[in-house]
Amino acid sequence: MTLTAIARRSETAARPLASGGPAAPARRPTRDADGLAVASFVLGLVGLLVMNILLGPAAIVMAVIALARSTARRGRALLGLALGVADLVVLAFLVTGNGVVAWNFGG
Repeated sequence: MTLTAIARRSETAARPLASGGPAAPARRPTRDADGLAVASFVLGLVGLLVMNILLGPAAIVMAVIALARSTARRGRALLGLALGVADLVVLAFLVTGNGVVAWNFGG
């Protein structure tokens, strides 16, 4: 999607009221994108400790969606993206080291 298409879409998001009053601002998509950015960050952080095979890809997908929806919390979405990738890197090291998809805390 190009920048002009995004700008055109955001202009049409605020529709005038039926009574002819001022246009109501569209705030919900930004709030949803902000929530996705925070959820991505939290899932990526928790995924470093447990269930990285599920939480890593979920964090990546949520971060990409939040960035595509132009979140106000861009930094948090980028951190969620980086942590999701780190989850998959940790998983790759564990699989190559142990030969199984499991954590092993013993000798």
